Amino acid sequence: MSKKIIKAIRGINDILPTQTPLWQHIEVILRQVVESYGYKEIRLPLLEMTELFSRSIGEVTDIVEKEMFSFIDRNNDSLTLRPEGTACCVRAGIENGLFYNQIQRLWYIGPMFRHERPQQGRYRQFHQIGAEAYGIASPDIDVEMILITARFWQKLGLKNLELQINSLGNTNARMIYRQQLLDYFSGHYEQLDTDSQRRLQTNPLRILDSKNPDMHPLIESAPKLLDYLDNESKEDFAILQQLLDEVNITYQVNPRLVRGLDYYNKTVFEWLTKDLGAQGTVCAGGRYDKLVGQLGGKQATPAVGFAMGLERLIILLAQESAFEIPNKLPQVYFVTMGAKAVQKTFSLSELLRNELPQLRLVTHCGGGSFKSQFKQADKSGAKIAIILGEDEVEKQQVTIKHLREKNRSQLSIAQSELVNYLKSII
Repeated sequence: MSKKIIKAIRGINDILPTQTPLWQHIEVILRQVVESYGYKEIRLPLLEMTELFSRSIGEVTDIVEKEMFSFIDRNNDSLTLRPEGTACCVRAGIENGLFYNQIQRLWYIGPMFRHERPQQGRYRQFHQIGAEAYGIASPDIDVEMILITARFWQKLGLKNLELQINSLGNTNARMIYRQQLLDYFSGHYEQLDTDSQRRLQTNPLRILDSKNPDMHPLIESAPKLLDYLDNESKEDFAILQQLLDEVNITYQVNPRLVRGLDYYNKTVFEWLTKDLGAQGTVCAGGRYDKLVGQLGGKQATPAVGFAMGLERLIILLAQESAFEIPNKLPQVYFVTMGAKAVQKTFSLSELLRNELPQLRLVTHCGGGSFKSQFKQADKSGAKIAIILGEDEVEKQQVTIKHLREKNRSQLSIAQSELVNYLKSII
């Protein structure tokens, strides 16, 4: 009787050994860049109380209404796999006293979860890197966030990315603008799709974020938020643009850019590409000055941050013809024969790893003939085989065979010379 094969959950994918070198390469670059700006890593739990996201993201957002993986645990608590990192970061900062009268620059990386329809670059388990700065109200920190992301693209060699910016203003300005949108869209109610009709009374700004192309002409004619900004937001937005001009960052002001989460205010931004089809947003961020207070912080704490999906970076990098996946194949494969040789192989292998920390060395395990071991050595991709049999043990030697350079003959060297020999050729 055949047994049913258990497969991965739809939209939750394995990252295989052939793919992980590219992931590791990207993660190293992202870590180096964000830490070069003085940001410190914070590691956040995968599970949070559901209330954290409903209070921060917004009850009527798509994420809370449709996309969260939530369940009731044995204590009758509602828990949720994190759909994004900002709310978690704010919760951790409040709980651990990181924000009170302090400036914090934090970053995080890891999996997020949303019950979406899987498609290229958009999965139910996806990975994000995010950075957040707390305690700085001036727009210079907004510019720093954009500069960090621009440096990501530079270090990764990514091109054809467009920066779009907007300002959502303060709470009062948004309330005035909300009423203007409500009046406008109510006058065109029959032209609204089902989602937009539902959002009209709860959050009409979310209509501007509609992905339905049939809605775009109506949205394009709607009142523009920039016309209703408060004076402080106008001034901050002007300074933001001046500073971006100073550092030669090209941008496009997009008055329809509102972001999908309710906690944003003032500056919002997105980096877009045309190389990913409908999933064109590679990185997004903005300000959320009220969120710390909204989630119980002791004092109002200005905040700004961004997040980007690693899967989309992977796809973009794979499309870059000049990009090479880092070689993580073993460099050396230890071939052994005989009980004494096996014992000596392990001590020699550990000596090499101690003396050559960057060496990628595979020690053969499982026995087998020399022929079968050489097949495994060749399959591993190693450049060199170190051979240790009974004769080599007795003579305190090893035999070196170059697997990729067929014109080089085997040679025997003293075991005491092995470290220096490998240093000279690897």
